[in-house]
Amino acid sequence: MQLAKLEDTGDYLIAPMPDAPRLTRAVMGTDHTGAPVRTNVVEERPLTIFLNGQEIVTAMTIGDYPDYLALGFLRNQGMLRADDEITRVDYDEELETVVVRTARQTDFEEKMRKKTRTSGCAVGTVFGDMMAGLDGVVLPQTEVRTSWLYALSARINRTPSLYLEAGAIHGTVLCREDRPLVYMEDVGRHNAVDKIAGWMLAEGVGAADKILYTTGRLTSEMVIKTAMMGIPVLASRSGFTAWGVEIAQQVGLTLIGRMKGKRFLCLSGEARLRRDADPAAVPDEPRRAGRKAAE
Repeated sequence: MQLAKLEDTGDYLIAPMPDAPRLTRAVMGTDHTGAPVRTNVVEERPLTIFLNGQEIVTAMTIGDYPDYLALGFLRNQGMLRADDEITRVDYDEELETVVVRTARQTDFEEKMRKKTRTSGCAVGTVFGDMMAGLDGVVLPQTEVRTSWLYALSARINRTPSLYLEAGAIHGTVLCREDRPLVYMEDVGRHNAVDKIAGWMLAEGVGAADKILYTTGRLTSEMVIKTAMMGIPVLASRSGFTAWGVEIAQQVGLTLIGRMKGKRFLCLSGEARLRRDADPAAVPDEPRRAGRKAAE
């Protein structure tokens, strides 16, 4: 994947698809005055993920990029190793299943007996010890410029998205310096970040120079997934959980939240920040465009 091509166009490699008919459904209702309203709501459908012959999990998802979701979920659960040879990924839309096949024989029956429900929207699931995969993780000491953070926030928050179209959804964006690369959305932020991980795995994209931006809360699950992916910086408009901050500090992840306009908070990994932009010169964040859904 030649990411350098992005410098010439400024385009996303993958962008949200707010107009895709399969991702939303039009429904009728009434507004606060009793007037009839037609609005779009996000679709939600099951997707069952198999690794070779073993059923792993059924996730509730909007249904786009099922192959990336399956690959990323398995990679972030430690069920796919970095050196695994993936021989096939088969998606059956009618059966709502994805089967990931590897050259290595796999058996995770014992690991799947220990299941943790996470705090993610649409209820995420983590198998095994949530912290076990962080053993030996060393994140690169790359520079993060505050000018990049301001530029990313402004660009991402103006990007047409399913959130602006219908709400009830989270977004995660893979970025490099001041450029957003891949923008994934789903009903759960854990699904959105797994799609990013799956895309990186499928395309062979490295993590050392990347920033992960999420519209959701900075929870323990989000911190763990980001560290497992090898990405050194996680940023969000939203706030933090105490355990998320604690884990970020343990693994040396730069954790930035409440990022709106010129303001942000860094609660871990301050050493990576290069404050190259004067906050006084950064304009206040304008009101975001309202969703098309009735409010």
